[in-house]
Amino acid sequence: MSEILIIYYSRHGATAEMARHVARGVARVSGMQARLRAVAPVTAQTAAQLPPVPAEGAPYAELADLQACAGLILGSPTRFGNMAAALKYFLDSTASLWLSGELAGKPAGVFTSSASMHGGQESTLLSMMLPLLHHGMLITGLPYTEDALNRTRTGGTPYGPSHLAGPRSDAPLSADESELCQALGQRVAHIASQLQGAHKV
Repeated sequence: MSEILIIYYSRHGATAEMARHVARGVARVSGMQARLRAVAPVTAQTAAQLPPVPAEGAPYAELADLQACAGLILGSPTRFGNMAAALKYFLDSTASLWLSGELAGKPAGVFTSSASMHGGQESTLLSMMLPLLHHGMLITGLPYTEDALNRTRTGGTPYGPSHLAGPRSDAPLSADESELCQALGQRVAHIASQLQGAHKV
């Protein structure tokens, strides 16, 4: 089984829930499975002082996870129209993979959640794409052939799935948001499978 790596940061649980739906989409593709990984929060503590595994949720991502993946999907809540510092901090540690070209040519996608409708969802998605482009990854968005993208009244963009979490960050994912998360997972996994097949020919 080849793996699609889903790395996310989640403060109140919405982005983690989105990640689980993305993983369900990955599982729809034969020969593909999802690997869920979180990133540690950025605190005054050094990484060495943090426990190697969080008290709850997915284990923390490591560079070895990136080396082994057939595709990558990143998720983050919006922070002033940008990805959360925790995810940026992790991505800044991937210079060795950039130098080796480890991720070049692999498909990638992004997803986000915000407290308000105009909370910077699209700029956050774009900010997560930038390091992926520098790694030479193939960015995968959501086409308007996805019916949920046309009818959604909550989250959802062609740049990737999004979620309107509400002012208390406790709103559940809408049916359209869940569908779009699964669509992204399936799409990245399908492209990864096709690319692997092309390399075998």
